Amino acid sequence: MSRRHAAEKREVLPDAKYGDKVLTKFMNNLMVDGKKSVAERIVYNAFDRVEAKLKKSPVEVFHECLDNIKPSVEVRSRRVGGATYQVPVEVRPERREALAIRWLIEASKKRNENTMEERLAGELVDAVNGRGTAVKKREDTHKMADANKAFSHYRW
Repeated sequence: MSRRHAAEKREVLPDAKYGDKVLTKFMNNLMVDGKKSVAERIVYNAFDRVEAKLKKSPVEVFHECLDNIKPSVEVRSRRVGGATYQVPVEVRPERREALAIRWLIEASKKRNENTMEERLAGELVDAVNGRGTAVKKREDTHKMADANKAFSHYRW
């Protein structure tokens, strides 16, 4: 990681079907070996399944789901005088979104349905309802931050 200056953020184009930039970021994270059309097919088919199940706009469901997964605080390691403390810190908005996307994909991959479309659709439905592995990950992160609140004065 460069200490001189941060890399400038690249702007992503909105996706073809729904015109949503966050959805494009999600597809780019889901993509394996540069196969974007495969990632698009997986996401769009999963969205069709979600729409059939919940009778709501799949993009609204997706954003609601991400809001349920986004962490507001996390712990960071900080060395103070030979001891390492887990210090709770606020999460920047870009990182919140990135973590939510990453956790949603991870949780989807670990499910035991047959196809990735089914797994993703299932995880989206679970996350909207406030359960599922991705939401649990956020809860665990918040619990850890809460447990280490005593070290918050080491914030930098």
